[in-house]
Amino acid sequence: MIREWIDKAAASRGPALYLTDARGTGALTYAGMWQVVRDLERRLDDAGLPPGARIAVRVPDPLRCAATLVGLVAAGRVAVPLDPGAPAADLARVLAVARPAATIAGTSADLTVGEPAGRGETAAAVPYDSEPAPCGGIFLCTSGTTGTPKGILLGDEQLAHVAASVVSHHKLTAADRGYCSLPLFHVNAEVVGLLATLYAGASLALDARFSRRGFWEMIAERRITWINAVPAIISILAMDPPSELPAVRFVRSASAPLPRAALERFEAAFGIPVVETYGMTEAASMITANPVDGPRKAGSAGQPAGTEVRVIVPDGGQAAPGEFGQVQIRGKGVIRRYAEGGRPGAIDPDGWLDTGDIGYLDSDGYLFLAGRSDDVINRGGEKIYPREIEEILLAQSGVRAAAVVGVRDEVLGERAVAYVIPNDGWLDHQLEMELRAVCEEQLPRQKRPSAFRVVDRLPLGPTGKIARYRLREPVTTR
Repeated sequence: MIREWIDKAAASRGPALYLTDARGTGALTYAGMWQVVRDLERRLDDAGLPPGARIAVRVPDPLRCAATLVGLVAAGRVAVPLDPGAPAADLARVLAVARPAATIAGTSADLTVGEPAGRGETAAAVPYDSEPAPCGGIFLCTSGTTGTPKGILLGDEQLAHVAASVVSHHKLTAADRGYCSLPLFHVNAEVVGLLATLYAGASLALDARFSRRGFWEMIAERRITWINAVPAIISILAMDPPSELPAVRFVRSASAPLPRAALERFEAAFGIPVVETYGMTEAASMITANPVDGPRKAGSAGQPAGTEVRVIVPDGGQAAPGEFGQVQIRGKGVIRRYAEGGRPGAIDPDGWLDTGDIGYLDSDGYLFLAGRSDDVINRGGEKIYPREIEEILLAQSGVRAAAVVGVRDEVLGERAVAYVIPNDGWLDHQLEMELRAVCEEQLPRQKRPSAFRVVDRLPLGPTGKIARYRLREPVTTR
């Protein structure tokens, strides 16, 4: 299907821009994308890499990386995106799970096809997978919030289904110009960015790395109409709005929960709607989304968008509106099995995948997430959802970022501890006193953090999601 999209776009919009360098002069037209596919097919055929072969991609330049990823899928191969800056040990773990037959790597037009290898280390020959995908796709390794690698194969039809859902739900057209600085080795940038743009016949500006400096000038110069972002970017932008704002239709928030306070600050400062969404690699990105034009609910991940969503309570029944339970999903974009790893029983025979998230659906079908089931704190039998506490902390002027985790307690089993990064000008003891007072006012005793730890940083993944499991490791305190 992706190949058909490229053929159609090249025939009808050949000279139109598909991908551009947000801060440079590089660009790729739809006709150019079609030629990339033709060239890749020839080179892969010559190398003896048949349709379905897994090809690792380790290309630092975002424009070349994007063209290679899309080109491989359209050429019927399975792209395995790699983090070009990953340490050798992390790269080895990914390669062990993905088992690619070859690698495309390089910084210039002369990309090379060869055995999987990292930063100059020698790689043993990797046998070609005995069960190649029947068509093009993307193979991703994700550790989620646990740190345990899982292999996920997303086929051409899954990717196309979700990309089309993104276009429909966000009302993207050929007139749209998107902006994306998210890493191309993650599903959000690949599907919501590259493939949805392709399906809409629109254009996308790729940024190697988000920078606050000159951001809005670049957005205006590129005539960007929508921004694909994560909560960390939205929070940074809200600190310093420009005097003149470009005509951006909406900002899309994904990859991590967006604090209500950050959403409200951004919309008050910019007047640009923030569209909160929810997705995961196993669903080829988007699962739910708030409407662009319809009613948006702050704190909600929105309504199902191309994917079925249900909430299950402990006895196996469906939760009533407003009742917390396990969030499960099913649909054309959702995997039916893990290629490697994954929790046993995570996908039932009917195709329902247990996301590992806790949440509820309201009477209007909007999904509200409370956190991961692994993150729920059990304090003497009382279930504590970290996000409930974090929303209160993040609403305070002295807090730049916050995360609440459970730590072992000999008497109660677990207790809540809050890690906070202060805003400039706040003393540690002053902030702690302020937060204790706020929590005493707004939370029952059992939900109040037992300790507040002021830190310089929080452990983050590449998309800005807090790696909570690492907060149980030593963290730099002030």
